[in-house]
Amino acid sequence: MPAPISLRQRLTQPGLVIAPGVYDMVSLRLADTFGFDALYMTGFGTVASHLGLPDAGLATYSDMVGRVKAMAGMARSPLIADGDTGYGGLLNVRHTVQGYEAAGAQAIQLEDQEYPKKCGHTPGRRVIPMEDMVRKIRVAVDSRSSFDFLVIARTDARTSLGLDEALRRAEAYARAGADILFVESPESEEEMRKIGQTVDKPLLANMVEGGRTPVLSHSELESIGYKLAIFPVTALLAATQAMKTVYAQFLRAGSSVNSDAGLMPFAELTQLMGFEDVWAFERQYAETP
Repeated sequence: MPAPISLRQRLTQPGLVIAPGVYDMVSLRLADTFGFDALYMTGFGTVASHLGLPDAGLATYSDMVGRVKAMAGMARSPLIADGDTGYGGLLNVRHTVQGYEAAGAQAIQLEDQEYPKKCGHTPGRRVIPMEDMVRKIRVAVDSRSSFDFLVIARTDARTSLGLDEALRRAEAYARAGADILFVESPESEEEMRKIGQTVDKPLLANMVEGGRTPVLSHSELESIGYKLAIFPVTALLAATQAMKTVYAQFLRAGSSVNSDAGLMPFAELTQLMGFEDVWAFERQYAETP
């Protein structure tokens, strides 16, 4: 399979870029087999799977950069990585950008929430002054070593300060040098259309089933003007629901016999995880004849 083009190159081509969420190494390996233009390392899912905690500012830079390195190091598809607020002030932002880029991500998402941040579709989010975020974006852009490493600027102002303020911030973040703009949590298709009409850089749509924003079809997102759509928790929701079904059956029946969970064949899972390479190695370098 030929190596995929960079995310920056793909964004110059026609069509909406779909980036499904990945949250651990199994989801990463599976999603990467489909040949998506990009994968999205979800903060919500990664914190949940790696630490078993809510996405509420509890994960540190060290927690997350290790996950970026593991995922980007294995993926063929470009990886977009959630960088929260940059984990502190301006010096922290520089350290985070340089660390995520060195770890192999092709884009970092930075947001204008106060620290500690919260998941974008939960209540109680507060944002920092716009000027402070503008400085963060300028530092992020100046800190990258390659122009192909993209900076995604997210504003969470819609929920607490209204759509007009969110759009004002998006325009300021564009002027500061952000490559992609992410207006979080619009609450209707009409609001999404207004964002598309206002923003003049590649625009990201965050599709969260059960969240504050309506989940639209591929064609609807394209017609509005979005260039990149992330689906951060869809796979996690599906996997967790399947596990719930399995565990409930164990409790009810004491066995997996006649399970209705739709299990992947074990042989397919071993293939996905790379056991065929292990077996080939063992045949080539057998310790005993």
